[in-house]
Amino acid sequence: MGDEGSNYMTSFKRVSEICFSRIYKVLLWPDWIFKFTPTYRDMKFHTKVMRKFLTKIMDQKKLQYLNGNKEESKVKKKALIDVLLQQHFENQVLKDEDIREDIDVLIIGGHETTATIVAWTLFLLGLYPDIQKQVHEELDKVFGEDVERYASESDLSDLKYLDCVLKETQRLYPAASFWAREVSEDINICGYTLPKGSSFVLPAMILHRDPEVFPDPDKFDPDRFSAENSVNIPEYAYIPFSVGPRNCIGQRFGVLEMKTIVSTILRSYRVESLDGRDVVLPVMQGFLRSSVPIRVRIRPRKSQ
Repeated sequence: MGDEGSNYMTSFKRVSEICFSRIYKVLLWPDWIFKFTPTYRDMKFHTKVMRKFLTKIMDQKKLQYLNGNKEESKVKKKALIDVLLQQHFENQVLKDEDIREDIDVLIIGGHETTATIVAWTLFLLGLYPDIQKQVHEELDKVFGEDVERYASESDLSDLKYLDCVLKETQRLYPAASFWAREVSEDINICGYTLPKGSSFVLPAMILHRDPEVFPDPDKFDPDRFSAENSVNIPEYAYIPFSVGPRNCIGQRFGVLEMKTIVSTILRSYRVESLDGRDVVLPVMQGFLRSSVPIRVRIRPRKSQ
């Protein structure tokens, strides 16, 4: 995506910061007050940067489509934007704004979350060399000495321990640290009534630290998610991708992405974190970011 793509992500992070800061400042809740603040003008600027970038991508794709790439769009496997444009031009189902919003969701929800979890995973593995060693042993068992071979779906399925590591990482540092819902009917929870139409928040990061479900909850222990232990975790006690009918539609793809990226890195390298968990603290800003940059030292495994 180049510099424009980098600017897009910078603007997205700034918009996220503004949205979350507004949540904690009650006086900024009314739009008519918020619109008179410098923060509002800052948000408008960064929103414009994001829109300009997505519009440019859409215009390029539209031009390709109208210039005769329709045959390519008929192949079985095609990019999401090509599917959306087909619905726009041929079926008139989607408007430009609909496509732009879908691409926004794909870039932000499908890639920022993956990058966040990969960063936290490498950070934790860099702090716990014994666990990292077990991951290396599993990778060597699955891939042997061939560090160049692309990981197949079968390879990723065989990475059982890495799967546990990723799940435990998301327990401690869920990329989406809370989920919001609107109550569709009056409901009683532990003696408290939530009236219809009210909103409530499920704080995943707090829920994942319930000591009744996860003993010694702050400990990084991937074995919690081994085949024999995971059966004891209630379905609604662990919700890194939300839960129920409105859970994350791309969670299976996201897991494959994370396993591919982490396994590719660790097949050739070992990591060492330069700061502890007492220094690198989680911060809720749209996604669960780190309070300071995550610093890791990366060395070739052959030098061990």
